[in-house]
Amino acid sequence: MSNIEGLVSVKEELKGDVLILRMNGRLDAVSSPPAERKVFDYINNGQHNLLLDFSGIDYLSSAGMRMLLSVTKKLKTLSGKLVLFAVTNNVMDVLKMSGFDHVLELAKTEDDALRKF
Repeated sequence: MSNIEGLVSVKEELKGDVLILRMNGRLDAVSSPPAERKVFDYINNGQHNLLLDFSGIDYLSSAGMRMLLSVTKKLKTLSGKLVLFAVTNNVMDVLKMSGFDHVLELAKTEDDALRKF
């Protein structure tokens, strides 16, 4: 498990060729850039199927949304995929208000998310 700037912790788990990143904390203007660098490290090391467990993310700012969009676009160019699951109500409200619920691939549970690959 690694801690990004003390704001977001990330725990990695590999299931087949899908990397699950269990995130806890806030994705805001301070934590999103280092979180994005961390996710891009995984992508650059060949992990192109990513699941983000958002059950522990209690706040998402526009900077966090930009990070998700940037990761989604990068993975598309590599024929990979990003799926978010277990998104909390507060964060889901933000995604819906911004229209990101139509841009990002979302799933209710980890099993639902894994079936998308």
